[in-house]
Amino acid sequence: MIKVVRLLRRAPHLSLAEFRSWWLDSHIHMITKLQKPYLKKYIANIHPEDGHRPGKPAEEPQWDGCAEQWFETEADFTAVYGRSTPNPLRADTLKHASRSQRLIVEEHGIAVNAQ
Repeated sequence: MIKVVRLLRRAPHLSLAEFRSWWLDSHIHMITKLQKPYLKKYIANIHPEDGHRPGKPAEEPQWDGCAEQWFETEADFTAVYGRSTPNPLRADTLKHASRSQRLIVEEHGIAVNAQ
């Protein structure tokens, strides 16, 4: 399994609510449409709007959220990220994010039993 983690910082002209709306109401649907059938799972993790949760750092975070994309095989990953044609997802992201960083990782997990 290949996992892509993309960190995003919203563009200066967007509030966190506007950024959240763009990501969840528009961008996420573009991703799932354009990356089918290769994409196996997608999760958007976005900084909460209220920001009043225990453990929140005092300073503003560098990122407003991260996306997680899972690809079952190297071929599936390459079918999406190995394209040489212009990518409409990238153009859409550049309109709404001031910073973006992509990590390509192999996921390692451990099951934790709740008792």
